[in-house]
Amino acid sequence: MKKRFTAVLFAALAMVTIVPQASADDSNAHLTSIVTSKHNGFERVELVMDRLPSQSLADEVDEVWDCAKDVRIPVGGQNFLRTTHFDAAASDGGKPTYTGPRNFVPQGLTNVKGIAISCNFESTLGVSVGFDNPASTYQVYPQTNPTRVVIDIHG
Repeated sequence: MKKRFTAVLFAALAMVTIVPQASADDSNAHLTSIVTSKHNGFERVELVMDRLPSQSLADEVDEVWDCAKDVRIPVGGQNFLRTTHFDAAASDGGKPTYTGPRNFVPQGLTNVKGIAISCNFESTLGVSVGFDNPASTYQVYPQTNPTRVVIDIHG
């Protein structure tokens, strides 16, 4: 019993000591670039970051909207995938960490027709992808070396 209590206490203390104290902005993952590529059977959008967001979600939407301004963003494509990344931003303390275009047509891709930053507000980063093939499926997942969130559009 004493050994188990000691192990639990040690584990709890270890968790407390390894969590760094940081400001809210320091805890965000920062977008640094967006890279696209074409592969056999799918097209890839990579959100390169300095660390991974705490969580990433994706859903299909009818239109792309700016989360802070509540205005429609025109994005190429007939179908739209909205990805939302928590504890993430395209800036750090007001200074942009991503200096590329906020809405663009990727070159060399046939299904993916547009990419837009649709949210950069209150530690929430949104990137939307427009694509043409309505039968497309998608996967969104984190990768390291380099650190990035991968968006694969199959179809």
